[in-house]
Amino acid sequence: MNNALPSYTSGTSDQPLIGMTIGDKFDQTVATYPDNDALIVRHQAIRWSYRELQQQVNLCARALLAIGISKGDRVAIWSPNNAQWTTLQFATAKIGAILVNINPAYRLHELDYALNHSTPRLLVIAENFKSSDYTQMLYELAPELKDCAAGKLKAARVPQLEMVVNLAQQPHAGMWSWGDLIANATGIDEATLAQAQAGLQFDDAINIQYTSGTTGFPKGATLSHHNILNNGFSVARSMGFTDQDRLVIPVPLYHCFGMVMGNLGCITHGATMIYPGEGFDPKTVLDTVAEERATALYGVPTMFIAELEHPDFAGYDLSSLRTGIMAGSICPAEVMKAVNSKMHMQEVQIAYGMTETSPVSTQTAANDPFDKRVTTVGRTQPHLESKIVDPATGQIVPRGTIGELCTRGYSVMLKYWNNEEATQSAIDANGWMHTEDLATMDDEGYIQIVGRIKDMVIRGGENVYPKEVEEFLYTHPAISDVQVTGVPDKKFGEELIAWVKLQPNAPAVNADELRAFCKGQITHFKIPRYFKFVDEFPMTVTGKIQKFKMREISIDELGLDQD
Repeated sequence: MNNALPSYTSGTSDQPLIGMTIGDKFDQTVATYPDNDALIVRHQAIRWSYRELQQQVNLCARALLAIGISKGDRVAIWSPNNAQWTTLQFATAKIGAILVNINPAYRLHELDYALNHSTPRLLVIAENFKSSDYTQMLYELAPELKDCAAGKLKAARVPQLEMVVNLAQQPHAGMWSWGDLIANATGIDEATLAQAQAGLQFDDAINIQYTSGTTGFPKGATLSHHNILNNGFSVARSMGFTDQDRLVIPVPLYHCFGMVMGNLGCITHGATMIYPGEGFDPKTVLDTVAEERATALYGVPTMFIAELEHPDFAGYDLSSLRTGIMAGSICPAEVMKAVNSKMHMQEVQIAYGMTETSPVSTQTAANDPFDKRVTTVGRTQPHLESKIVDPATGQIVPRGTIGELCTRGYSVMLKYWNNEEATQSAIDANGWMHTEDLATMDDEGYIQIVGRIKDMVIRGGENVYPKEVEEFLYTHPAISDVQVTGVPDKKFGEELIAWVKLQPNAPAVNADELRAFCKGQITHFKIPRYFKFVDEFPMTVTGKIQKFKMREISIDELGLDQD
């Protein structure tokens, strides 16, 4: 390891950035591939070509203009994956309205915060999803809906919200149906829409995404056309996408993984967006891949694990698959091997990033060595820069040294909506986004994430990175998944607890056996003091493990908060 080399890289490319708005790029793709499959939504029995998708998008955009939505206005959507979500995504982009993505897992308190923080004039909701009754929650937040004409809301708790669209088939008091909204399109002609579209700049804000903050209120990452259009393009180009690719998207659209890496990745290449269902279900994903002859599949590692472990897995023909993205957390080596061989995804790639960077900053390549694909998050994406700094001093550290990963370039968000203080603490004076992720960079520029600054466990003065312990425990044949975090300890300051999910039909193992498995293989202070056997982990709706919740539950169950 050449320690004289600084931990800095920039991603080069012979492909220039796209200097267009999302609407203009979308129209360009439609003109090039009008008859290609654009959108297949299995649970809605929808199959639209690019020309047909454009017709739906333009109708929606004209309808929005007709009800008075214009550039800079916020339009919120609170819904799982469906065709209306995507239609609204491109329609708002065409008129310059800022789409506000509301997490489908939000409950009343979080909805109240998001609506009052982003102040949308229009809210589009699904009737319900899983255990969430969106309609009833909204009536609770804005009871005035029950007595007002559709489009004429004046609510005490959400004063800026004027209009609500409910995606249900049956009517709801005070709300339009999707059909009611689209019917307004007759009031605006194509020329007026074209004029509105022509007045936009690619640096305009177009999207607000709320980060699932572990402390305090979520922050609204504000993204431009330029941010997300180029990031979607770059991710798909790395996978070698063409107009012949068919991508299955089981990840949520409300998150960058779905709407940027998925939707914008496809529309910048003329490829096909395929939604297997409203939310993730392993059988539905396998059915969809096989029946639609998909070439690419997205997911977080836990999704791929669920697909591989499905009892009917062996009966599916997945031979059409070639590539895809695994993101959200590091992929265990055994899972990567199975995805490569059993799912035919030889070219599957690991992507890393955060909502604030549109989202992808680093990515492995299809031809990267296997060990790089399971131990690193790849190298810096084209047109972006990465550096690793000492969190205490801000100085760039030598290669191989742990520090905070920072990223700079076209992908860095415009700001946190309505939160100048948080913006300034995240993006420094030189334009670097501070990720709060701990990482190292090797001599070839591959970056390895070793944990979050706040996840690092300090046991008896020794720094322990949970990921390192997890990687070792993954090698135990009975373990399907494992997550490690720290809990308070009077003697050592902190101790480790490992939450362990066992393989289906695995022989029973206990904590003592796992400790014995670790002994002599990893340093004594890295061996977890506690083990908890679980069927699942606390997760965000996008499949990210919530270690702060694991920690809270562990402290409570172990009685450590009573010491």
